[in-house]
Amino acid sequence: MSLGKAARSLVKPIRGVLRPSASASNRSYAAVAEARAVLENELDGIRAAGTWKAERIITSKQGPHINVDGGRSSILNFCANNYLGLSSHPEVVQAGIDALKSYGAGLSSVRFICGTQDLHKNLEQKLAEFHEREDCILYASCFDANAGLFEVLLGPDDAVLSDELNHASIIDGIRLCRAKRLRYKHMDLSDLENKLKESQSSRMRLIVTDGVFSMDGDVAPLPGICDLAEQYGAMVFIDECHATGFLGARGRGTDELLGVMKRVHIVNSTLGKALGGAAGGYTVGPKPLIDLLRQRSRPYLFSNSLPPPVVGCATRAVELLLASNEIAQSMTAKTMRFRNKMTQAGFTIAGSAHPICPVMLGDARLASLMADDMLKLGVYVIGFSYPVVPKGKARIRVQISAAHTEEDIDHCVDAFIQTGRKHGVVS
Repeated sequence: MSLGKAARSLVKPIRGVLRPSASASNRSYAAVAEARAVLENELDGIRAAGTWKAERIITSKQGPHINVDGGRSSILNFCANNYLGLSSHPEVVQAGIDALKSYGAGLSSVRFICGTQDLHKNLEQKLAEFHEREDCILYASCFDANAGLFEVLLGPDDAVLSDELNHASIIDGIRLCRAKRLRYKHMDLSDLENKLKESQSSRMRLIVTDGVFSMDGDVAPLPGICDLAEQYGAMVFIDECHATGFLGARGRGTDELLGVMKRVHIVNSTLGKALGGAAGGYTVGPKPLIDLLRQRSRPYLFSNSLPPPVVGCATRAVELLLASNEIAQSMTAKTMRFRNKMTQAGFTIAGSAHPICPVMLGDARLASLMADDMLKLGVYVIGFSYPVVPKGKARIRVQISAAHTEEDIDHCVDAFIQTGRKHGVVS
């Protein structure tokens, strides 16, 4: 037998083994069809409940006035996390362009291999200075910062005490660690103390709370939390995503606002909101903790470095805030103007003096319909409902920016009154 014939004779049975049978293919198609049916049924349930989250398409840069696909040419934007209006600030944008030209589009690497540039270290130093902490570590997002912290810091002999309304990223991060987990009632110091007593046998205890709770705009009672932490020998962690840059006399955050900067031990926050709005998160705290996170934090070790243009934009945003508190100071009057006018019109606004101003409506479908009607009146807002907020707590979350004018705010209030009357929310 020739060599070629011998080879062909061997290939034929191998092909038969590798080729799936008709019955195997049918089973595979059936599995895909079944999965599709399950998914479609789940999607139909979301639509029926009125909690479907459609994504509107913006065709302009982020700012107080934007263009939306299919809408009028200029629409007032009242639902971005662009608290200081820095997302399109000319100096911030130029810093990103300069970083792109000097450092390229990206690193194609994680930090510890060949992904750390001097601009990453410079931003980390400036963020540590801004928060008055020893050191800082950058992440791709604050979700990653929360996912990467607790697993490294806490072991099975430790305990973590978490506010029941903490952000989803905190909840997911805590799930990854092996510490004993205790949830205390929302901003309830008495319940927190009970949990501290319950966990006294633990080696280390960490109290975990949002500085500002993003759906309600309420501020954590940090002085009382710090008092309890010191009384029971615990540490305090805060997530400052909705506070960094504009709360406190110099915009340092909730801990500055409430006079406890030296009593809060670890802070996680974001570059994706007030600090330029691009992307990225970080942890600031004791240097040994930051050093350990660089060695063991999985989101840091296994994610690409932040792109240079993002780092450039964020660095310039932090520099502007280190140089002046003028932008941060402008927030209070605008926030109170909206809150007071809406309350006078008969709306219920949750929270206190924070620029997150939830217009409470209760019904998910009502929140969605009113948001659609607001868009027709030239105001971009979004309805929030379950599972983002608890059932029966649907609302339209309005967010005030330093870039809004008084005329912008008054226009938004007028649109709410007109829409509220249409749906019987106000008279």
